[in-house]
Amino acid sequence: MNPGMLTFFNENPLLPLRVFITSRVEEHIQSRLNVPAVRLDNLVDHCSDDDIATFLHILFEDGCRRNSVIRAYVRQHGEWPTHSDRRKLIKHIGGSFIFASAVFKFIMTMNTEGNDSRTPMDRLPLALEMNPGLDGLYAQTLARSQHLPYFSDIIPTIALLSEPLSTSAIAELLGVRIYEVVNVLVNLQAIIQVPGTDEIPVTLCHTSLRDFLTTRSRSGDFFAHPSHHVRLFLRSLECKLKYLRQEPGLFVSSGKQIPPVADYAFRYLHDHLNGGQGCFKPSECSSAVHLCREALTLQPGTPEPIEVRAGVFRTRVNQIGFLTDLDKAISLHRVALKLRPSPHPDRSFSLNNLGHALLDRHWLTGTMPDLEEAISIYREALKLRPLLHPLRSDSLDHLGNVLLDRHRRKGSTADLEEAISLLREALGLRPSPHPDRSVSLNGLGAALTVCYGLTGIIADLEEAISLLREAIKLRPSPNPERSYSLDNLGNALVDRHRHTGTLADLEEAIALSREALELRPSPHPYRSYSLNDLGNALLNHHRRTGTLANLEEAIALHCEALEL
Repeated sequence: MNPGMLTFFNENPLLPLRVFITSRVEEHIQSRLNVPAVRLDNLVDHCSDDDIATFLHILFEDGCRRNSVIRAYVRQHGEWPTHSDRRKLIKHIGGSFIFASAVFKFIMTMNTEGNDSRTPMDRLPLALEMNPGLDGLYAQTLARSQHLPYFSDIIPTIALLSEPLSTSAIAELLGVRIYEVVNVLVNLQAIIQVPGTDEIPVTLCHTSLRDFLTTRSRSGDFFAHPSHHVRLFLRSLECKLKYLRQEPGLFVSSGKQIPPVADYAFRYLHDHLNGGQGCFKPSECSSAVHLCREALTLQPGTPEPIEVRAGVFRTRVNQIGFLTDLDKAISLHRVALKLRPSPHPDRSFSLNNLGHALLDRHWLTGTMPDLEEAISIYREALKLRPLLHPLRSDSLDHLGNVLLDRHRRKGSTADLEEAISLLREALGLRPSPHPDRSVSLNGLGAALTVCYGLTGIIADLEEAISLLREAIKLRPSPNPERSYSLDNLGNALVDRHRHTGTLADLEEAIALSREALELRPSPHPYRSYSLNDLGNALLNHHRRTGTLANLEEAIALHCEALEL
């Protein structure tokens, strides 16, 4: 901002109307404008998506009129881009006109050198994966505050929050002072929108900043590790308890003003519990169990704290391996389900939570009644999420995967066919860049690998490998689900090696299985699966090459698996 403008305004106070719009309210601007004669209006909540939509509509309308290829496509297929595609583009663009212009040019620019035959229709889905190219700006800007106290707490928090919070709420959540949050953010206003008051949410200038911070290969030292979800879960629980001690009926009495942090904790505890899976330390699990016990005492007969405590017990099973914790989780989930009889709007959540816990116990013990009950529960949950329900894809995935498990146990072709159908529908509801796309890719890839084992149709196996490769790309380390996709792709490559004899497939399978095993250190409940997968791959390699070391390692791995 030109200082001369402020001087001019001060010297000419009789000008009837002056409007000044700035992209970010920096300190030197705030100090000059924060006077009685000036009315400040925060534009953070004024979303630019409608303006971006108008901008793209005009550009596409003009571009389509000029492009004969697009006109021919529209005559045969109808509107392009479709309303759905436009919505996806607007969401991906994230309010940046500069990025919107770059996306449009990428889609519409025709190749004049003859080495790229893609049409605008081919380019549009690729545009949804475009990186705005701001990584350098992000790294350079973040470095300005990296040395400040609480930087390593505040930035991951902003990246991992399920909903934006104000500076005062962020400070309360982290247990620091408001000025310490502002001190970190004040130099980052090129990439983070810091409002002029403590009560307006802190937001990102572009959604790609969250992608940058949550992708280790891009952010380096600024990476928001999933373990920070554990910190946010525990702090959210502590903040919620603080208010419950003061007012036990806070979350059940209508008309009461719920403080922002308490409201956030009430709605998003499960998000951080799930986000921190695989990262909880035993001491953190114990702390969570203690806090949940107190929450239940303060909220007797309320399903939410019961579900949270059950989730903590399930988490502790993955860390310590005590089956009794899983039994406790199942009992708690049953209690919560009874408190949400049909037609309770949250019944499907309780059904799914109970199904997950039963499935965990089935995987650990092989008990078929648990699997059968999980299937029944997931079917009921799916009925409660009909077409157009925003969480239908979750229920499709859950039911598809348990039917695949039952097929593996009983060999029912009908179960396998239904599983593939359900998983395909789920994948169709999760186009890129849907955050849960990797889940559907992994499930369908595993199902098609099993189908290949029955039918021998190589096309099923090739599709499975392609899907699983995409799933692994979407689950970079330290994603807690990465080991499952590594295992599945390794098994699919072993199958293709058996079909084609390609040694490279077997060697890649060994590398994938090694990585999966490293991600499942003792006492991980599924370590035995990775031990067996790697042992089998090494045994196959020994049979092909005669390498004695592979045979010896395979025997050692299988022996360890037997001990588990």
